[in-house]
Amino acid sequence: MVVLLHGGGQTRHSWAGAMRALVSAGYRVLNLDARGHGMSQWSPARAYGLPDRIQDIHAVVEGCAVPFALVGASMGGLTAIHAIGEGLRPAALVLVDIVPQMEPAGVDRIVGFMNANHGGFASLEEAADAVAAYYPERPRPKDPTGLMKNLRLNEDGRLYWHWDPSMFNVEDPSNFHDPLARSTIRLGQRPEVAVLVVRGRLSDMVSDASIAAFHAQVPDAEVHDIVGAGHMIAGDRNDAFNAAVIDFLGKRLPV
Repeated sequence: MVVLLHGGGQTRHSWAGAMRALVSAGYRVLNLDARGHGMSQWSPARAYGLPDRIQDIHAVVEGCAVPFALVGASMGGLTAIHAIGEGLRPAALVLVDIVPQMEPAGVDRIVGFMNANHGGFASLEEAADAVAAYYPERPRPKDPTGLMKNLRLNEDGRLYWHWDPSMFNVEDPSNFHDPLARSTIRLGQRPEVAVLVVRGRLSDMVSDASIAAFHAQVPDAEVHDIVGAGHMIAGDRNDAFNAAVIDFLGKRLPV
């Protein structure tokens, strides 16, 4: 079984192509909206911290009678590392353009995008303009209607991203890095968990130095670079991404 964990500000639709490819390869796939994202409910108590996300992964795989793999992009990947550090035992972990030692400039760019436009958009074209400004390397789609999977129409007639903006003001970054470092060390002490990092060669989040620092703690981790892809690998080069993941799982978690 393969559990797909999308990144912050995304929804399960980010994995649409990957899910189809994995199912075609014979895997059972669980593709979920993280709490506060997509069709998952928003938390009135703003329970969006790391312990809440770890608890969600445990709830999803609890009682699973077969070996499973976690495939996590960005926020999903970091949450998976923490969950393993706290005792979760997947057979394999795929980190999608994320390692604990992230490049600060890339992090700042993503946080800036997600903290912008809280007032929503007047039209789908306006939302597409915001995405194009954030990701100029990707060709702007002629038909932006696909963006509606990541947007919701509010009662005021405006379009908003399909996630609760309050979640990004919940976690104190100073309380995040030490537990992540500890969890990464524990991951490196569990060679039974096969690890693959799929990196976009155009990514501003994961550099060669980032990979080297990760390898120092998780020496058995494999790395696969996707040429022509940035941080949003599955969206940039979906076929190449799917091929890399299925090849890895075929060796580490065969159907």
